[in-house]
Amino acid sequence: MAYPVITNCPVCTRTLKITKLKCNHCETTIENEFELSKLASLTKEQLQFVEIFLVSRGNIKEVEKELGVSYPTVRGKLNDIITSLGYDTQKKNELDEKRIVTMLEKGEISPEDAIKLLKGE
Repeated sequence: MAYPVITNCPVCTRTLKITKLKCNHCETTIENEFELSKLASLTKEQLQFVEIFLVSRGNIKEVEKELGVSYPTVRGKLNDIITSLGYDTQKKNELDEKRIVTMLEKGEISPEDAIKLLKGE
């Protein structure tokens, strides 16, 4: 039985390093210090969201329908993932405000959703 890779130490919570790889077919073993991808640090729920987001080709409306959640919830989850990957979402907030107003004007979101988004909820 294969277990999911854990990325943080259960004792001190620091990032773990992979130091051994093994082929189950020929028993070849390689020892060194290997790094995990940034995606490996995401939770199972976050990875599930990323998968739905990719299958929906980034269409937030489709993600909303698939998950049964509102636009602000989708944006919040997306921002959490971006932050978890080590990227800064602050710089994009100014552009997001303009995008929120545009979406409101086009009727893509309700005034209540726009207010929540602008408040960062």
